[in-house]
Amino acid sequence: MNKSELIKALAEQKKLHVDESTKIVSAFIDSIKEALVRGDRVEIRGFGSFKIKDYEGYVGRNPKTGDVVHVHPKKLPFFRPGKELKEFING
Repeated sequence: MNKSELIKALAEQKKLHVDESTKIVSAFIDSIKEALVRGDRVEIRGFGSFKIKDYEGYVGRNPKTGDVVHVHPKKLPFFRPGKELKEFING
């Protein structure tokens, strides 16, 4: 499911106009992104949690050319599914 499919599903389930659903989904996603940028952990009970993980820089190699590549430190979002979601998926 992508973002537009989520918007359409919300509009159909809650009998909303697509524009209204778009605003709701966008506000939800933007709120999660803003919290993560602030360094906050986002937990949605029954679904899962999002947090930022810091990764150190390292020296790697380009597999095609063998050249040394310096990979800079970075932050990446990490999702951990909640217990209820795991149980739902695994039946």
